[in-house]
Amino acid sequence: MGDAGEGLIDADSRIQERMEELARERAERRSEVVRDPEAVRELESIRLARTELQRQLDATTHDRRRAQLTQALAELDKRTKALEKSMAAPKSPKSPKK
Repeated sequence: MGDAGEGLIDADSRIQERMEELARERAERRSEVVRDPEAVRELESIRLARTELQRQLDATTHDRRRAQLTQALAELDKRTKALEKSMAAPKSPKSPKK
């Protein structure tokens, strides 16, 4: 009978360890940098558009269309850099409205 009691104590300690581990994980997630979800969506949209334009550029043979696609890719690269830069910059606290 003594062994059954020890098993319960072991299970109890494992449960307690797991709960502490989950609490640590939650605390780590909270301390991570919170990104603006709208900016993240915009960045993902730009990346998807760039992938599609690159695919079109690889497939096209017309010089004018290639020039258009090259310009569009350059513009998307410019937007990506600007957006990544703004996301990396620390946010200043907003002042209360009067």
